[in-house]
Amino acid sequence: MSILEIQFLAEAGKGRIESPHFMRQVMKDPRFALDDISLATLTQRSLELSWTRDPFDRLIVAHSLARRLPLCSVDRQVVGNHKNIVQELR
Repeated sequence: MSILEIQFLAEAGKGRIESPHFMRQVMKDPRFALDDISLATLTQRSLELSWTRDPFDRLIVAHSLARRLPLCSVDRQVVGNHKNIVQELR
């Protein structure tokens, strides 16, 4: 979902992707991994997140919650409503 949201933001002029092979580059980067979580799990957890109407935010936060993994975000609404946010990148 994160990669799809980045693509949508770029298409809407709210960001830029430097490479047409963005997803392939991310998938080769050892800092990232594709987590094949079930759609049923994502949907169930997303239904609990009534603080946003953004489907990407719901799915991304739901994934973080379901896997109990920290989330890196600069979105104020996500940061204000999700308890497991990475506060600082080094």
